[in-house]
Amino acid sequence: MKTLVVAATKAELTYFYQHFNLPEGDFIESKHFDLLITGVGMVATAFSLGKHLSSKYSLVINFGIAGCFDRNIELGTVLNITEDIFAELGAENGDEFLTISDLGFGENHFKSRTDKKVGLPIAKGITVNCVSGNEKSIKNLRTRLNPTTESMEGASVFYACKLQHIDCLQIRSISNYVEPRNKDNWKIGLAVKNLNDWAIAFIGEMN
Repeated sequence: MKTLVVAATKAELTYFYQHFNLPEGDFIESKHFDLLITGVGMVATAFSLGKHLSSKYSLVINFGIAGCFDRNIELGTVLNITEDIFAELGAENGDEFLTISDLGFGENHFKSRTDKKVGLPIAKGITVNCVSGNEKSIKNLRTRLNPTTESMEGASVFYACKLQHIDCLQIRSISNYVEPRNKDNWKIGLAVKNLNDWAIAFIGEMN
């Protein structure tokens, strides 16, 4: 049984590629783990996992950077996202939002599952199609869901793993705060470095 490492972009795992001397490619098979680059967003992630996820994997780890709603968490912090929600999956009913669960058409809230010790701060994430950059929408998300992080893929990975009965983890490093878009405030380089350092150590210990 192998581990499947999943990320949206190669850039998020650039040092991981270098450390393990991995070839170029979006799906790489190695002795101890496989690596899948899905593309950005929940649709691309679901499609890629639909092609490659199978019972030969005992664990899926989704690595990536994320925005953070909590300014008490420093940029570059690596978090264990143990629950994730499809924030926009549902229907508007005036000012009220009805989730797909409220509508009776499925689930929008998923959790990680694994027996492995991770040793990182735990957080709740949301998965969105549109990254938040508007004060009104940010306030609405805080009120409705009270998330810590925001990504464009996480809940899709949890969803796929639940259907396949495969253990899963989501590890995110904070690159920016969720606020009106301002690239000057971002620390993507720091977030990527810290994410890769943790990923390399974790995967290395498993092997």
